[in-house]
Amino acid sequence: MRHVLTAALLLASASSFAQEQKPLTMSKTQRSQDPFLRQFSETRRFMSGRPGGVRITPDEKSVLFLRTQPTSNVQTLYAFDVESGQTRELLTPEAILKGAEETLTPEEKARRERMRVSARGFTSFQVSEDGNRLLVPLSGRLYVVERAGNKVTELKTGPGTLDPRFSPDGKQVAYVREHDVYRIDVAANRERRVTKGGTEAKSHGVAEFVAQEEMGRFTGYWWSPDAKSIAYTEADTTEVEKLTIVDVMHPERGGEDFAYPRPGKANAKVRLGITPVTGGRTVWAQWDAAKYPYLATVRWPERGPLTVLVQNREQTEQKLLAVDPRTGKSRELLTETDSAWLNLEQAFPLWLDDGSGFLWYTERNGGPEVELRKADGSLARSLVKPDAGFRSLARYVQESGTLYFNGGPNPTQSHLWRVKDGGAPEKVTAGGDIESGAVSKRGALVVMNAHGLKSMPKTLVVRGDGTRVGELPSVAKEPPYTPNVELRQVGPRRFWTSLVRPRDFKPGKKLPVIVEVYGGPTTTVVHQSMAAHLMSQWVADQGFLVVKIDGRGTPLRGAKWEREVKGDFAGVTIEDQADAIKELAKVVPELDLNRVGISGWSFGGYMAALGVLKRPDIFKAGVAGAPVVDWLDYDTHYTERYLGVPQQRPEAYEKSSLLTYAQQDKPMGKLLLIHGTADDNVYFFHTLKLSDALFRAGKPHDLLPLSGLTHMVPDPLVTERQWERVMDHFKRHL
Repeated sequence: MRHVLTAALLLASASSFAQEQKPLTMSKTQRSQDPFLRQFSETRRFMSGRPGGVRITPDEKSVLFLRTQPTSNVQTLYAFDVESGQTRELLTPEAILKGAEETLTPEEKARRERMRVSARGFTSFQVSEDGNRLLVPLSGRLYVVERAGNKVTELKTGPGTLDPRFSPDGKQVAYVREHDVYRIDVAANRERRVTKGGTEAKSHGVAEFVAQEEMGRFTGYWWSPDAKSIAYTEADTTEVEKLTIVDVMHPERGGEDFAYPRPGKANAKVRLGITPVTGGRTVWAQWDAAKYPYLATVRWPERGPLTVLVQNREQTEQKLLAVDPRTGKSRELLTETDSAWLNLEQAFPLWLDDGSGFLWYTERNGGPEVELRKADGSLARSLVKPDAGFRSLARYVQESGTLYFNGGPNPTQSHLWRVKDGGAPEKVTAGGDIESGAVSKRGALVVMNAHGLKSMPKTLVVRGDGTRVGELPSVAKEPPYTPNVELRQVGPRRFWTSLVRPRDFKPGKKLPVIVEVYGGPTTTVVHQSMAAHLMSQWVADQGFLVVKIDGRGTPLRGAKWEREVKGDFAGVTIEDQADAIKELAKVVPELDLNRVGISGWSFGGYMAALGVLKRPDIFKAGVAGAPVVDWLDYDTHYTERYLGVPQQRPEAYEKSSLLTYAQQDKPMGKLLLIHGTADDNVYFFHTLKLSDALFRAGKPHDLLPLSGLTHMVPDPLVTERQWERVMDHFKRHL
C-alpha cells in the first residue's frame, strides 16, 4: 500500500454514540477565513524557509545547509562562504528531476517516518572526509557533486537506494537496495554487490523497526576505516508478528505488511557480520545474543576497535564490547546496569582520534554524565558532571581537551557549553533562550541555532573565540504576533509550567483552561520558545488560558524524577498534571478549574484520553491524537523499557491501559479521538479499540479519522481543518 500523504480529512465526524450536540461555533465560511491558521499550516508552523541540515566543511571555509521556500516543503542545497559572508545556491531538486515527479520506495517512506522527516527534495546530504565531494540522494537515485566546479554526476545504481554513505576515503559509496548492501566506485561509476541473500524477512544493512523508532539507530551497516570491509546487520523478522495497513480509501490496492514486535512477543533476531567489500566470507560477531538480544550501537573508528553496545531485553543491563573483525570474537570493555532502565545516547562511545580511549555516557550517578574511559574501558575521569544538564554532544576536540555539549541545568532552556579537561562548563551563547550548536572538527567554527520567547529561530555562524561571522539567511514568513508566555514553577514539587493568556486578557475574569500535554518519557513541553507557543496563543485568543506542564516521568530533572513512571504510565503522569493545574490556580486565579480541557498527540494523546477517563473531576473535555490505548499493542523496546516484559509484569500493563478505565462504571469527560488511518507507529486500531470499548460501555465520544495519514500530519489543509475541529470540541464542552 502506498501512503497517501495528501489525503483529505474526513470532515464528517464518526460519532460513536448518538448524543445531543451543541451547534458548531464556526461556520464553514468563517473557518476558511482564519488568516493565522491558514498561514500557520501553509508555512509549516512558520518553519519553512529557515536553514536546516547544517554541515561545516572540513576546511572550515563553508557552511552547507538545506532550505525551502516560505510555503514549500521542497528543500534546496545552499553554501555559505565564511570569508565573504555570502550565500549561494548549490543545487536544486528541479535541476536534477527536470520536471519529473519525485518518487519514494515504501522502505524510504518508512525510514523518513521513523526519522520524522516530512520534507521533500533534498532531505539529507553527506560531505566526504576531505570535503571535496557531496553525496545527494533524490527520488531513489544518488548524485555526487564535485565542490570544485559544481559538477553533478548521477551514480549508475539500481533503483531504490537507501541510506547512502561515502567510504572514509570518499572514493566509494555504499547503500542498501533489494535488502542487500551494495557499493559503487565513484570514478568508475560501476555498482558491486557486497552482501548476498538478503530478503524482506532477512534483510542485510537495514536497521530494524525498533532500532530506528526507539534506539535512534537509523543505519544497519558501517565502513571499516580503510574502506576495505563493511560491517552489516542481518535482521531476521521471520518470527516477528506482521501487522497490515490498508488504505481504507482504496481497498482495491490491498494491504502492506509491517514486521511490528509487540510486548512479550518475538523481536527481530539481529546479528552483525563483517565482510570484505570485494566479496568473500562473512565473519559474524560473537556475543551472548540470548541474554543481550538488542544491538543498540555500532562504531568502527579510525583508531580503536570495532565496538558494539548490546542490551538485555529489559534494558536494565548493557555491555560495550570490542570485536575482532578477523575472528568475530568479542571482549568486554564495560557493563552498565540500572534497576529501572538505561537510556541510550547514540553519540557514544566516541573514540578519541588517537584510539587511546573513548567518551562514555552514563546516568549511574543520578544524572547525565560524560566520562573519559581508557582504551580498556576503565575509568579515567568525569568530563561533564551529572548536574551540568548534558543533553547532546556537539564535539570533542582532543587536541585542546575541549568538549562541547548542548543543554544546561534549566530544563526550559538550552545552550551550547564548552568544558575543558573536565572543568566547570562555560556557556557559548548567541543570545537566545534556546540554543544548540554544531562545532567544526578543530573547534574553530560554530554554527548556532538560537531562538527564545520573543524570537523565532535564526542560525548564526561564529568563530571559536565568539567572533560573529554572519547569519545563514532565512526566507521564512514571520508570525503576525509574539505570544504572551509566562513560565513559572509551582507546588511543592516545583513543576515547570507555561501559561499563555489571550492578547485581550482582562484581569480577574475567569476563563476555561486547555492543557497541552505530552507528559511522558523522552520529551518536555515547557520551553522558552516563541515557536512552541504560536498555536497556544491562537487557541488562547479564542477565550482560553493555555497551560503546559512537565511532571514526573519527563526528562531533564534527574534520573529519579524520570524513573517515577517505572511500571505505571497511568499514575504520577496524570496526577501531576491535575496537581499542577490546581497549584497554578493558586497564583493565577483566572484559571477556571470547573472548565479544564486537555489535548495531546501520541503519548500526549494517551494522556489526554487518560485525563477524561480517570480524572473527569478535573478534565472535563479532551482531544486525544494518535493515542496508545493498550500498551500490549505498542512496540517492545519502548514499552518494555518502562513497563517491563508483560509475562513478568502483567499488572503494569493492566493499570496503564486506557481500556481498563473505559470499561469502569464511572462518568467521563467529553472526548474527541483523532488518528491517521495509515499510522505505522501507533496503529489506527488503537483508537478503534478505545472507541469500541466506550461504545459498548455506553459512553458518548467523537471519532475523527485522518484518511491515509501516518503518525505525522504534514498536509497543510489537514492541519488547518484539524485545528478547527479541535477548537469546535473545546468551545462546545468547556
